[in-house]
Amino acid sequence: MSKMFGSVMAGVVAIGAGITAMSMNPQSASASEATAANAFAVDSVHSMVVFRIKHMGVSYVYGRFNNPTGTFNVNPDDPASSFIDISVKTSDVDTGNEKRDNHLRSPDFFNAKQFQTIAFKSDSIESSGDGMVAKGKLTLSGVTKDISVNLEPVGEGETMQGYKQGFEGVLVINRSDYGITKYIEGDGLGDEVTLYVTFEGLRK
Repeated sequence: MSKMFGSVMAGVVAIGAGITAMSMNPQSASASEATAANAFAVDSVHSMVVFRIKHMGVSYVYGRFNNPTGTFNVNPDDPASSFIDISVKTSDVDTGNEKRDNHLRSPDFFNAKQFQTIAFKSDSIESSGDGMVAKGKLTLSGVTKDISVNLEPVGEGETMQGYKQGFEGVLVINRSDYGITKYIEGDGLGDEVTLYVTFEGLRK
């Protein structure tokens, strides 16, 4: 009985110590609460991912991914508490040409049936000049790579739809890094792709 009582008391002491540690370390208790309280839900109607790729070495072709989803909290005054977690469906690719869009959804490119999303999740966000830099992981076609995104704060404030915040990010990737190599040989389509990510969010 004494051994059992001692074990129970040890557990109580351990729990108490844990609670005390949390109260003494505001980052462990309040940081996550503050981050959640200030999070924005991506407004899919007013957000998009636009891409640009060279065609046959003589011009650029543009397309977009509609209806991005996710959450973010980008605070220029407190970059350490900031985060971005955004994704798009590969089936939502839109270049204004149905035949081309269906080809892009095929295994030649995005393989939308097997790899249904393209996602970015930040690891850190830092101030940089008049903007910010988000470092994190981009997952495309089942491949995950570390990338950096230059962020421009566009605006923030109370609107007729609620309290909103918006940013635009720009980055350049090589599609071959993600296993998408169709038409690179022969310079039919470039390897380098520029991505413009504009996202607007409503505070939760």
